[in-house]
Amino acid sequence: MTTDPHAITDIATLEALYGTVNPNSLAKETPALTSEYRAWIEAAPFMAVASAGQGGLDCSPRGDVPGRLFAVEDARTLLIPDRRGNNRLDTLRNIVADPRLALLFLVPGVPECVRVNGRGTVTADPALLARFAVEGNPPATVLQVAINAVYFQCARALIRSRLWQQDAQLPPGTVPTAGQMTKAAKPDFDAEIYDAALRPRQHGSLY
Repeated sequence: MTTDPHAITDIATLEALYGTVNPNSLAKETPALTSEYRAWIEAAPFMAVASAGQGGLDCSPRGDVPGRLFAVEDARTLLIPDRRGNNRLDTLRNIVADPRLALLFLVPGVPECVRVNGRGTVTADPALLARFAVEGNPPATVLQVAINAVYFQCARALIRSRLWQQDAQLPPGTVPTAGQMTKAAKPDFDAEIYDAALRPRQHGSLY
């Protein structure tokens, strides 16, 4: 194995490569939701949940209409229903083993994003499950997040990516389909049949 002679292996060397920290980037971090941070995340229909556990790292998407994706219980607590998925449970397994997690919230058309760090607890409290039921279908569990840090990420990443620009949207067929990606890992898989049924099945089983 070749060793990179330029690899950064200590914090002092790393920090020496960068300029002084902008004081505002430190001041904007709060230990709980401010009214402004709360208003921002409550407009978000999408978040990514990062976790770590005995099985390794995971970063998983969560999406729903604003007000249904999660609930703000108070300035230090979020409640996130776990909607129907593939039952791999990568995130939830990790959180049961190691409660540390990080959330990244996105609002369509807005170039900033908001990060929340905290600790999670997975609960099957019947009252909470009923509270988050949609179309009569409760989630299997609810993730309770105890917040310990909140701050917003500046717009540079989303500006560079042109994520929200209409002319940056890719047409269907530009990238491999879900069926094609599955077939690459499982050669006897029927990608065409899977892809043909996928969207109707997904839309019919969102909750």
